[in-house]
Amino acid sequence: MNVRVEHRGHLDQAEVAAVLDVVRAATETDGVRPLNEHVMLHLRYGGDERAGAVLLYAGDELAGYAHVDPTDPVEGPSGELVVHPGHRRRGYGRRLLEAVLERTGGRLRLWAHGGHPGAEALATAAGLVKVRSLWQMRRPLDAPIGEYELPEGVRLRTFDPETDREAWVALNARAFMTHPEQGAWTLEDLKRREQESWFDPDGFFLAVRGDRPVGFHWTKVHGEGDHAHGPIGEVYVVGVDPAEQGGGLGRSLTLAGLAYLRSRGLPQVMLYVDESNAAAVRLYERLGFTRWNTDVMFQKS
Repeated sequence: MNVRVEHRGHLDQAEVAAVLDVVRAATETDGVRPLNEHVMLHLRYGGDERAGAVLLYAGDELAGYAHVDPTDPVEGPSGELVVHPGHRRRGYGRRLLEAVLERTGGRLRLWAHGGHPGAEALATAAGLVKVRSLWQMRRPLDAPIGEYELPEGVRLRTFDPETDREAWVALNARAFMTHPEQGAWTLEDLKRREQESWFDPDGFFLAVRGDRPVGFHWTKVHGEGDHAHGPIGEVYVVGVDPAEQGGGLGRSLTLAGLAYLRSRGLPQVMLYVDESNAAAVRLYERLGFTRWNTDVMFQKS
């Protein structure tokens, strides 16, 4: 069978549809989506013009896809790839990864979601080493949540898309100034997520001191479409202004969001946390979360 690799800067509608078909097939087979939210949003709405795609065809059928994001000059390019389950065990993953490494000049940070053993074997064979682990943690929502108390002078309200966007982007940047991805979100990143079917301002909580947002808990309900599970709540992002840290605001915001998600009748809630963030892991464990699975980043310098 004729196998070819094609590089793209921008995908047309037919190519995007073909990629999404591969993603759906892989999600159904593996039980975890192979591409993160950032890449899915890029596919749906476009994104950084410097990002690119590598398409692998077996005959006329799309067998594999890779997203390449070259935007971090210090850490190096990042990528994610997926091979259709019907085309696996034929060396296509290796060929796709080789094409990505050629495109990036040999430097790459590669995410593998769900700790799939095939992904780890592919990365290791190509000389990439494990450098980061992102835990997915879960807890049932029918278990006790507990009460919370906000710091003196702080009140809780929901996000208003008409008036809070710019203040939230600035707060997010302060809260995650050392985070490799989250702290770099722009106004456009926020607006793209507001276009998603899951977006609900009633589940987006702001802690406000006076008129100034000083913390937030953005919850999410997902599980349909391109996910491999039923509806589930998510602690999507919790952020606290550095000037407010140490006073228990993060814990209170988390509990407020959990109570909201339980009021929606959801059976479970999930979140993502870096394995290296010991303080956050301890907090979530005290709140009843346990590790569910792990996303792993491999790197080649």
